[in-house]
Amino acid sequence: MIGCLVIHGFTGGPYELQPLTDYLKDNTNWHITVPTLPGHGKELALENVTYKNWIETAERALIQLKETYNEIYIIGFSMGGMIAAYLAAKYKVDKLVLLATAGKYLSVKQIGVDIGGALKDGVTGKLGENKIYQHYKKKLGAVPLRANIEFLKLVRATRGYLKGVQSPVLIAQGQMDSVVPYKTAYYLDREIPSKQKEVVFFERSRHLICLGNDKDTLNKMIYDFLIKSPRKTDFPYYPADTV
Repeated sequence: MIGCLVIHGFTGGPYELQPLTDYLKDNTNWHITVPTLPGHGKELALENVTYKNWIETAERALIQLKETYNEIYIIGFSMGGMIAAYLAAKYKVDKLVLLATAGKYLSVKQIGVDIGGALKDGVTGKLGENKIYQHYKKKLGAVPLRANIEFLKLVRATRGYLKGVQSPVLIAQGQMDSVVPYKTAYYLDREIPSKQKEVVFFERSRHLICLGNDKDTLNKMIYDFLIKSPRKTDFPYYPADTV
């Protein structure tokens, strides 16, 4: 029996991964759980939460899965990817998928391209059709400075655990991502010592990779990776401790 934990990103929610989770539910009989991290979801309330609250929520969901299911997969997007890697290092899991994972952040070059596109659409009266602008304008003013600091703390606190990941891992990254530079995928590949790694780039995808132009290809690739039998290997168990 398989349990699959899916972890969304900073200031996001389960909706960021909806096409992927729907695809897995339609094509498998796995138990899939997608917890909403404290303060997240469609309505943000991030004033009084810490990065430890986010990790603890995901960790509780994983522990519950492990109590019932004998095979565990974790999928993490953006900040959720760092939480997923931390959990994969701390517990014995069978497969790990990292999507646009925030090991590093902010692609200045791509941000410039995106801003230029928004300005052009504003001049031509098409700003309402600009998907990037429409997505992020909803969050303007809803993310307090403290929450951004907690995000940075989480990345720093979990980064060292990358070296403890031994599970087979799929790393997927959009090349047009303006939040997480696409070169972060190379960084994750270097830091994670797993002997079974796949790194894939999507030329047309931005940060919301599960909602982008390549989502159908991405869904099938993740599915194929998760159902594929791994080569025999011994996974070390990392005793539980706290970040």
